[in-house]
Amino acid sequence: MTGNALISVYDKSRLEHIVGAFARHKIKVISSGGTAQAIRKLRHEVVEVSTYTGFPEMPGGLVKTLHPKIHAGILGDWKDPVQEKYLRENGIEPMDFVVVSLYPFREVVKSYPVNLRRAIDNIDIGGVTLIRAAAKGAFLNNRVVPLTRPAQYDVLIRELDKHESIKDELRRKLAREAFAVTAEYDAAIESYLGKVKG
Repeated sequence: MTGNALISVYDKSRLEHIVGAFARHKIKVISSGGTAQAIRKLRHEVVEVSTYTGFPEMPGGLVKTLHPKIHAGILGDWKDPVQEKYLRENGIEPMDFVVVSLYPFREVVKSYPVNLRRAIDNIDIGGVTLIRAAAKGAFLNNRVVPLTRPAQYDVLIRELDKHESIKDELRRKLAREAFAVTAEYDAAIESYLGKVKG
């Protein structure tokens, strides 16, 4: 198959496996910041998010993937004539796979429980937004596949290698797991902030 994969991962373990699978199946990889650097070190091709969107990352990496060309690519329906016209006219490509792992908020607040600034710096915004958009897109258009942890890579790779496509059953399972990830993440943030004094 061909298509596009957006990859933005804090946890870069097994990155070579998923990127290698995408390369075998001629799936273009779009990535940001440190993930793009890691992919280049693995000697795989990658398109920087800022190159694709035409909009530079915000200093400090606060805003990287929050862009209409990214999210319309995740949520857009190329089978809907009105949407297809909008997507084509704005140079938006479909994001068929969204591979994201979040900043380690729980680990940070466990190690530095009284450092509020450090905790806030480790609240992932773009990653959560990507995961939720991809999970919604999985159900909305039966097209997008969200991956939220390296342990999921093998099942996706086997499916790609065997069928050159992803079955709806797997797509929806991964989408449900994605919603669980963001729910648990937000619950951890709320729990921590509820305990902060001052």
